[in-house]
Amino acid sequence: MTPSIWQLLIVLVIVLLLFGRGKIPQLMGDMAKGIKSFKRGMSDEEKKKIKI
Repeated sequence: MTPSIWQLLIVLVIVLLLFGRGKIPQLMGDMAKGIKSFKRGMSDEEKKKIKI
C-alpha cells in the first residue's frame, strides 16, 4: 500500500512543525556527513582486506 500525496504532505508539515525550517538543512548536512564517513570506512575496510 503506497502513501497518497495527502499523507506525504501531512508528514512533511509535521516534520516542519517539529524541527522548524532552520533545523532541517542542518540535519540533512549531518546525515550527509554520516553517509560519507560510512562510505569512507567501507572503502578503508576493503583496502585492509586486499592487503592481507
